[in-house]
Amino acid sequence: MTINCKGTLIDLKKPKVMGVLNVTPDSFYDGGRFRDEASILKQTEKLLNEGATFIDLGAYSSRPNAPNISEEEELRRILPVVDLLINNFPDVYLSIDTFRSKVARRCLENGAAMINDISAGNLDPNMIPTISEFKVPYVMMHMKGNPQNMTQQIQYDKLLEDVLYYLSEKVARAKSFGINDIILDPGFGFAKNTVQSFTILKHLNLFKTFGLPILVGLSRKSMIYKTLGTSANEALNGTTVLNTYALTKGANILRVHDVKEAVECIELLEALKQAED
Repeated sequence: MTINCKGTLIDLKKPKVMGVLNVTPDSFYDGGRFRDEASILKQTEKLLNEGATFIDLGAYSSRPNAPNISEEEELRRILPVVDLLINNFPDVYLSIDTFRSKVARRCLENGAAMINDISAGNLDPNMIPTISEFKVPYVMMHMKGNPQNMTQQIQYDKLLEDVLYYLSEKVARAKSFGINDIILDPGFGFAKNTVQSFTILKHLNLFKTFGLPILVGLSRKSMIYKTLGTSANEALNGTTVLNTYALTKGANILRVHDVKEAVECIELLEALKQAED
């Protein structure tokens, strides 16, 4: 199972790690931490040195009830950082976390390698044609509504069947545009409460039926810290536990704030696979 990033085939048979880099003032965990060149470069270097294969750059906070920002503001935030990272880390596989095709286009033109879309093309009809034009890997996530109203969009007839059907429709549309490198994200916490998120994690193996890579984004999310009665700042151990479980259920990419710990999960489980019966 491979994806093509900038002409290089990345083998996902051994899971990979995507390090999160938010340049937003209001993301739920790291908002406002990386707003100048020095801190952005230092954090990116740390993520890469700890073993991240991808850096996921976002300039629009998708936390529940986050305020909407204009396309112009998103571009103003993100384009200088794309240029900064490409100039300083020319071999980086830069993923852009956006649901807007214009933002995706500008970032891809400036050297980004893939797009991570929380709406799977649902919030911008031009996104999938844009991905097709640039022929880059495309992460398609399940979500209902948008970040401003998704907490009110948690009603399902049958949760697992509804999420799988939604993604099957999105995959079919993407493939009709000739998009081959599709990565699926079940969307933990996006239009799902804690119980629903745990249900999807428990049955994550069902998403393997698509024959596509699965990205799991559990890092420091509320399903962890609300269950434990703590906070996002105290959710690293819980993240590690759930990432480990996700890997046993077929996750191919872990999207995380803490790369070192995620890499260690992968290495230990790989050693376990190779142990004698």
